[in-house]
Amino acid sequence: MGDLIRVLTPLPVLLPLLGAAGALLVGRHPRTQRTLSILVLSGVLAVSVALLVLADDQGATSVSVGGWPVPLGIVLVVDRLSALMLVVANTVTLGVLVFAVGQGVADGDETDTPLSIFHPTYLVLVAGVSNAFLAGDLFNLYVGFEVLLAASYVLLTLGGTAGRIRAGITYVVVSLMSSLVFLAAVALVYAATGTVNMAQLAVRLGELPAGTQLLLQSMLLVAFGIKAAVFPLSAWLPDSYPTAPAPVTAVFAGLLTKVGVYAIIRTNTLLFPSGALDDVLMWAALATMVIGILGAVAQTDVKRMLSFTLVSHIGYMVFGISLGTAAGLAGAVFYVVHHIAIQTTLFLATGLVERRGGTTNTEKLGGLAKASPLLAVLFFVPAMNLAGIPPLSGFIGKLGLIEAGVALGGVGPSVLVGGAVVTSLLTLVAVARVWGRAFWRPRAVDTADEDLETVRPAAGTSATTAQLQENRLPATMVAATAGFVVLTLALTVFGGVLYGVADRASVDLLDRTPYLESVFGLEVVR
Repeated sequence: MGDLIRVLTPLPVLLPLLGAAGALLVGRHPRTQRTLSILVLSGVLAVSVALLVLADDQGATSVSVGGWPVPLGIVLVVDRLSALMLVVANTVTLGVLVFAVGQGVADGDETDTPLSIFHPTYLVLVAGVSNAFLAGDLFNLYVGFEVLLAASYVLLTLGGTAGRIRAGITYVVVSLMSSLVFLAAVALVYAATGTVNMAQLAVRLGELPAGTQLLLQSMLLVAFGIKAAVFPLSAWLPDSYPTAPAPVTAVFAGLLTKVGVYAIIRTNTLLFPSGALDDVLMWAALATMVIGILGAVAQTDVKRMLSFTLVSHIGYMVFGISLGTAAGLAGAVFYVVHHIAIQTTLFLATGLVERRGGTTNTEKLGGLAKASPLLAVLFFVPAMNLAGIPPLSGFIGKLGLIEAGVALGGVGPSVLVGGAVVTSLLTLVAVARVWGRAFWRPRAVDTADEDLETVRPAAGTSATTAQLQENRLPATMVAATAGFVVLTLALTVFGGVLYGVADRASVDLLDRTPYLESVFGLEVVR
């Protein structure tokens, strides 16, 4: 079993890179390219599930790529947290890819998702995400971020419209600032300790003066806080995501910010276990939750509303991290998994809303529940889950975090608990407003006709009221979104199992021993 997990560990990074190369070679054969991409991501998902089962059974395992001894070589580490993140990430990327394929086929000329560009770039993005989750040293973590960011620049500007280019510029500038801070932090860490291997750093950083540790932790936290969109480093996100094509927005919103959250969890527990910045994280979590959701309530565009709720609910994850307890970390890990699935589902459903209604502006929408009952269900279920309505997984995650905060006690955790409850109620207000305006109320004829937008821009279909009612959504896109809705419900049904994995992962994170033993007791694999 130990040999099997070492063989499987590099594959989540290697397979997408090989798939990207293959997708480039068959760029003039769209059907072959689609098939190759889906097969590659299906294989990566299967490997990820196997890694999770093995890691949950055996604990953490490390692999030295190329046979180089620690710390000279690249070390990949699989533990319960990284394996769980791989499973969720690859489930999401596979489902979104199916949605994107359906959109491309339906649109014919594939203006929004040109296959020759989209598929290899998308696979490179998956490789970068997987590398970030498996990275056993800070520099390899930096490389993972840069790979996924380089791919995301291309995906964000697909179609080359003015709005997407503007959003892409903002995203690039902010990402480069974050990367520069991260790289500077890595350089300082190496200068202070002589290594970037995280297992070694877990020992050596503790020998540094407290002020030096605080500086290094602060720099890493700023870099990851930008990537995770933690307030006050989150202003870039609402203007960057809504302009991208629906599948790109879905995978960005659902997954990419959580890579930053994962990095915060990993470094705070493994490298800086003293909790010196826990109070700062508490207040950042509170501000992220409350200010984000106030922005969401003020929006009339569905995509922008969801972008602000994305920022807001990052605060729940930071809430759990800041508590510094096993219960808090377990709640944060569970909420990360829940939110990846929910946010992806909602953005895909919003893509269907835009396709059916010609816009995502709630002032110009209406009557969608009558025109498309299935679409109404596909939006309603994850929206209620996001709001934390019992007994859905959103309620389970929030309840776990609130219980952890109450158990810890004190002013900071108590204020966070109150902020979490208020944020949940305001989330319900925000999604209920969207539901009432876009789905429940009748569509006003004058509103629909004063700005004739395109339901399917590539097909050139004009969006008069009658035509909107007659338009049919592509079956593949609907099926992919429905699959995600089923997945979110499965998180509720199997919430106990998932919470058990999150509990065991949080115990390992605070103990640190399993991680350190997996690296220091490494069997070199050539």
